[in-house]
Amino acid sequence: MRVVLISCVSKKKERPLAANELYDSTWFKYAYEYARCTNADKIFILSAKYGLLRPNQVIEPYNLTLNSMSKRQRCDWGKRILKELARECELERDFFCILAGKNYRELLIPSIKFYTIPMKCM
Repeated sequence: MRVVLISCVSKKKERPLAANELYDSTWFKYAYEYARCTNADKIFILSAKYGLLRPNQVIEPYNLTLNSMSKRQRCDWGKRILKELARECELERDFFCILAGKNYRELLIPSIKFYTIPMKCM
């Protein structure tokens, strides 16, 4: 199975919306469109607050980023995401395309066997 993971962004619309509509940066819009063009079996958004989100999952706006969390908080977040991903995917078999910065991906990669990071310079 092909899975795309996209990190959340700080710029959001001001009302509850589906996750793929709430995040309002140019980068996120391009990343989401790229994910859709890959013909992925599943697309998830990595939210600092809500964890693993489906694109159509309605959420409230929030102001939280991994970039402002302590290392311990990021580790706890990473464990949560891996647990949620393991319910949806096979971490040892599925292929992951990770569209996320270092803080969002560094705790996930050791547990994912097959992956690509198209924007690794982030």
